[in-house]
Amino acid sequence: MRRPLLVLVLVGVVAAVAACSSGRSPAEEEGGDRREDGDPDRPVPGGDVGRPTVTGPVTGGTQGQPFNAMPPSIAERYGYVEEEFFLDGEATAYQPEGELGEDGRWTVTAAGAAPYRTRVIVRRPAEAEDFDGTVFVEWLNVTAGVDGDPDFGLAHAELLRRGSAYVGVSAQRVSVEGGQAALPIELPGGAPQPLKQWDPERYGELAHPGDQYSYDIYSQAAQAVRRPGEVDVLGGLTARHVIAMGESQSGARMLSYVDGVHPVARIYDGFLVHSRGGGGAPFGEGGFVLGEGVARVRDDLDVPVLQFETETDLFGPLGFFGARQEDTDLLRTWEVAGTAHADQAILDYNAEMARDVGGGGFDLASLCGSINEGPQAEVLRAAVAALRAWVVDGEAPPEAPPLEVEGGAIVRDERGIARGGIRTPPVEAPVAVLTGEAPPGGSVICLLFGETRPFDAATLAELYPTHADYVDAVTASADAAVAAGFLLREDADALVAEAEDADVPPS
Repeated sequence: MRRPLLVLVLVGVVAAVAACSSGRSPAEEEGGDRREDGDPDRPVPGGDVGRPTVTGPVTGGTQGQPFNAMPPSIAERYGYVEEEFFLDGEATAYQPEGELGEDGRWTVTAAGAAPYRTRVIVRRPAEAEDFDGTVFVEWLNVTAGVDGDPDFGLAHAELLRRGSAYVGVSAQRVSVEGGQAALPIELPGGAPQPLKQWDPERYGELAHPGDQYSYDIYSQAAQAVRRPGEVDVLGGLTARHVIAMGESQSGARMLSYVDGVHPVARIYDGFLVHSRGGGGAPFGEGGFVLGEGVARVRDDLDVPVLQFETETDLFGPLGFFGARQEDTDLLRTWEVAGTAHADQAILDYNAEMARDVGGGGFDLASLCGSINEGPQAEVLRAAVAALRAWVVDGEAPPEAPPLEVEGGAIVRDERGIARGGIRTPPVEAPVAVLTGEAPPGGSVICLLFGETRPFDAATLAELYPTHADYVDAVTASADAAVAAGFLLREDADALVAEAEDADVPPS
């Protein structure tokens, strides 16, 4: 019997080079730079990155599907197919050369090489004409010791309705081989299992030499997309732009990749750094999962970077506030009011997975109380669209106001709603206090999910004397957020429709 998979996305999101990469140059391989970039005068990036051997699509196994497979209902809704592939190659480890300064201008050098075999999961349009030419590559989150795809879970509607392809990479050792999770979690059915334990028949021959090799493995995953060999992970689609993304612990990996590895690999066209903390992840084994110290995005970039931060991320264990920096021509930072590090939206994606695979539920509300129902997913989808346009068309996203901070805390209005930051209907036309700060005394997992405190009937009647007043307030806020570039029209319309159906003020 298959073990229920519904827990996997939740588990993933609950996060508390002088020498080139090994392998022959693609020019030495038959096919060479087969993929054409959008600019005919610009060579395909990443020519010095090692080229892995690709096998697949992978089938079989006792579970009958990939680990954290996409819900079939989503594939059917958007006309997508999902396939899994194995990557074999020799990966380079990196070590810092000199101090890893706060300015992010890091230099890393090669520190040995080792063979590896890992997997990637690919989600692409079933019809080639539906592909928009952009591939988003997610560094799968392993905070709980297994792979999770939180960025896909939150942003899949925008990725798939526009026709982008998605690749999830098992870049780190713990999700392949097992070991001590950064955030051990017991869930219904027992503790989550790494790939080789979850399905030995399917994944038994995978081999990961250690996290010091994870950065080059992630580069080589992009190489498999850009320069396919006999086995093409995109099924013949032409990738014109490849964008990296990672959330929470993977956001810390993104920062270290941008600051240290990108200047050597130069294979990604842009980066979404989602819910990172104050510092970057280590280049060797061990270290704090959310990053150590303070590090900013280097200011001599040659590709765009968009940082996306929730209220939870500014202080506490993450501590992004200490790494704040000014926007530049190639850096934008969005801080979003009313959001938490993890929230109801990721649980909703989890529930859809549960329905598709017939698994049991995981009632986080009974464990933590009322959790955050804020607009992270909607604004993240706008961020994905903005980053895609930045990479493809050179159109920079809007600059966003930061959350207001005073005395080491977010400034809040008389009701407890954060001031500043990106504003959307849930905070501009509120029916509850949405916060990234969980009530004290909860577990580590609950601290990441913030809180929702609904207004009572008297407060709602005071704010919105009539239902039309409420709908008008939501509509005005939604339209303003669309005009500012922080909401997509589809999501704004959905928020207005939800307001129209809501019993506000109570009848």
